[in-house]
Amino acid sequence: MIQSRIEELEKKITGTANVNEETRGELLRLVSELKREISSLPQAQAEQAQSIAGFAAVTAHEAVRAERDAQLLRLSTEGLRASVGGFENTHPGLVQAVNAFCRTLSNLGI
Repeated sequence: MIQSRIEELEKKITGTANVNEETRGELLRLVSELKREISSLPQAQAEQAQSIAGFAAVTAHEAVRAERDAQLLRLSTEGLRASVGGFENTHPGLVQAVNAFCRTLSNLGI
C-alpha cells in the first residue's frame, strides 16, 4: 500500500505541467529520498509510514494542481510534518526528507 502511494505521488509529479523541469526533478529526487527513509521504518511502524506516504501524496497534489489553494497546501504540509512527529531521534533522516519535501513544495510560489 505504501509503495503504491509513493508511485502515485511520483506519477502526479511527473505528469504535471504546472511546475518547471528543475522543480520536477528536485521533487522526484526528494520523493526518492522519502521513499528510502519510509522503507527503513520497522514493520511495527507500518501505520505511521502509511500516514506519512498519504500526507506526502496529498501535499504534492495540492502543490502541483492547476488552481492551487494556499490554505489546503498549508494544512496538508502541516499534516505531513505532524505525521513524522516523534521520529526526530530515531529516524532523523526521515524528518529531514519530509522537511526538505515540504520546503520545496512551499517554495512553488503559493
